[in-house]
Amino acid sequence: MISVGLAGKPNSGKSTFFRALTLVDVAIANYPFTTIKPNVGTGYVRTECICKSLGISCENCIRGNRFIPVEVIDIAGLVPDAHKGRGLGNEFLDNLRQAEVIIHVVDASGSTDPEGNVVKIGEYDPLEDVEFLEKELTMWIYGILKRNWDRLVRKLKLTGGNKARSIAEVLAGAGVSETIVREVLRNYGKDPVEFTDGDLHEFAEKIRDVRKLVISANKADMAPEKNVKKLLRARDHVIPTSGAYEYALRMAAKNGYINYLPGDNDFEVIRDMTEEQINALERIRDFIRKFGSTGVQQTINTAVFDVLGYIVVYPVEDENKYTDSKGNVLPDAILVKKGSHPRDLAAKVHSDLAKHFLYAVDAKTRMRISDDYELKHNDVIRIVSSA
Repeated sequence: MISVGLAGKPNSGKSTFFRALTLVDVAIANYPFTTIKPNVGTGYVRTECICKSLGISCENCIRGNRFIPVEVIDIAGLVPDAHKGRGLGNEFLDNLRQAEVIIHVVDASGSTDPEGNVVKIGEYDPLEDVEFLEKELTMWIYGILKRNWDRLVRKLKLTGGNKARSIAEVLAGAGVSETIVREVLRNYGKDPVEFTDGDLHEFAEKIRDVRKLVISANKADMAPEKNVKKLLRARDHVIPTSGAYEYALRMAAKNGYINYLPGDNDFEVIRDMTEEQINALERIRDFIRKFGSTGVQQTINTAVFDVLGYIVVYPVEDENKYTDSKGNVLPDAILVKKGSHPRDLAAKVHSDLAKHFLYAVDAKTRMRISDDYELKHNDVIRIVSSA
């Protein structure tokens, strides 16, 4: 399962965001370091089910929408100089490496200082939080490289070898792959054995940039408009959000008060409520009208689909009826990376299917496809195997 990490300083609303995304009960309080150990839950990316365009019905979507599970890790709050071990820095960075992508939950309201202590709304510049997390990640990667660099250079000069692979082995603890290192080296234009200390720091910064962040401009319901606009201008993949509003909607839906699916741009009241509850929902509706949604679902969708580059593919066993062996229509929706091939899909379904893979069929056209065919979003594929 894909792992998504939630990062942010204490009291940024990160735990509320996590609870809204997963409905997992976690400790929430108005002081730093409420989260000590990482909370792990299941969130869901949302996509339009292919059954609609195929003109069939299936029992695995909700009103034409598929919700596909991903792991969400709510990591202990981060404070400046975490890379030096300050606060819970070492634990934070160790937990962070487990995530394929990082959602940085920022207090867009500017109501918490760098340590997570409460200040007046608008008193603190949230862009400083974005910059400090980027700096911490850079210094973390730089520190790992610095400690191992002299030994690594001696090895490369003595034996030659694959430079990208050797650097990736050093950075394995930071979750940096050989592919990432190779990409940065290709664009850097300088032999790593000739790196100065300044080059090493810049190289670490470029490694960090490849592992893009998605920024949740959280508490946007109480944020000064200038703060939200500043964040939107400053970085890509910034989504105004309100974890508190999303949690309220999900709980109201769970308890039968409203019709609402995560990511909807409105909701329907279906049960009598108090005037206070109705007023609260109207405030949420005003927020949704302004920003298009509460932002929580959009944030995780952006992380998985836009930043990580995953697509959705539907494996079936009967290409004529789009079913599995038991007659279930479109039983599974699988997340695979863009550029994946049929054998990659087979491995996602079951290792034996990949091991004994013979060929694949495009269920929409009933045509056999080549082994090097690049899977497309919303493909429906039958894997033929000797297993």
